[in-house]
Amino acid sequence: MRALLALEDGTIFPGRAFASAIAAGGEVVFNTAMTGYQEIITDPSYFGQIVVFTAPHVGNYGVHEGEDESARAHAAGVIVREVCETPAHSGATRSLPDFLREQDRFGLSEVDTRALTLHLRSRGCLRGWLTTAVDHPADAVERARAVPPMDRVPAVASVSTGKAYEWNPGTGGSHQTPRGDRPRIAVLDCGVKWNILRELQNRGCEVQVLPAETSFAELERMGPDGVLLSNGPGDPGALSAWVPRFTRILERYPTLAICLGHQVASLALGCRILKLPFGHHGGNHPVKEIASGRVLITSQNHNYAVDPGHLPEDLSVTHLNLNDGTVEGVRHRSLPLWSLQFHPEAAPGPHDAAGVFNDFVTTIRRS
Repeated sequence: MRALLALEDGTIFPGRAFASAIAAGGEVVFNTAMTGYQEIITDPSYFGQIVVFTAPHVGNYGVHEGEDESARAHAAGVIVREVCETPAHSGATRSLPDFLREQDRFGLSEVDTRALTLHLRSRGCLRGWLTTAVDHPADAVERARAVPPMDRVPAVASVSTGKAYEWNPGTGGSHQTPRGDRPRIAVLDCGVKWNILRELQNRGCEVQVLPAETSFAELERMGPDGVLLSNGPGDPGALSAWVPRFTRILERYPTLAICLGHQVASLALGCRILKLPFGHHGGNHPVKEIASGRVLITSQNHNYAVDPGHLPEDLSVTHLNLNDGTVEGVRHRSLPLWSLQFHPEAAPGPHDAAGVFNDFVTTIRRS
């Protein structure tokens, strides 16, 4: 079925619908990862976004059990150059088009994704509208312009858990550790990826996942040994009312903060946040670890970053992006904080930075 992407600046990219044909809108971003489309589509951080995959052929290995990063698809739509309808992999349970149809997500193929990516690089993030109403492109442009900007969308509230739960009790690596010897980690779920929870569990932690709006008093009653501020979607500025609570958490508990969690932790410590022109989305971003000089290849998904020109004196930069020099990590000079803009759990992506989970858990065990 003929379909198109209309951007708010009036640009039209024609293609073919290959999944759900239910019209959808969102902020259009491009992802440079060569694999991992299933994890990306189910990553809550992509809530409200249309993902353009720069890899020319997507869907080759199908969709597999156990590789989702949440219970459902969160990307509003998917755009590819060419989609594979019949994957050739023994572990595949269904094709990417079938998966998107099950999730009622719009898929657009036969798009010049190279031209679209270059357009987004030059114009920055743009809102878009996916539709099969190809005879009315002007209407599609107006619908793109009517899509709410991400700073007006209650993104975290849309993806956070509604009630507290323990992550897979008695399974994974943690079942080998007596319960009394397991550090209890409270995860404030701003849109947490399941692989973050797996990484903690595999290091012998008891992982309690809490709604993002959990009060400090409720957290205190739970008595965690450490706190993880998770990744998630949207503008960190929309969470400014929560900054005093985050400040108290950082002052009270060893804390690991990832992606959106890194941004809100930085806000709580007095930093400013910038919106990047087109963000970082992919599994091949080089990041320099300043203390060691080592270069990590990292998985990233964010549109915002810490402003290096407004760092409080008690914070130091630990990691820098080698592509554009943006801040990728900070450390407090006295508080036990590990704060990273990139994704150390890397699902999908390289595992160069997974050691931060070891550092976090080891410090908690010794305290």
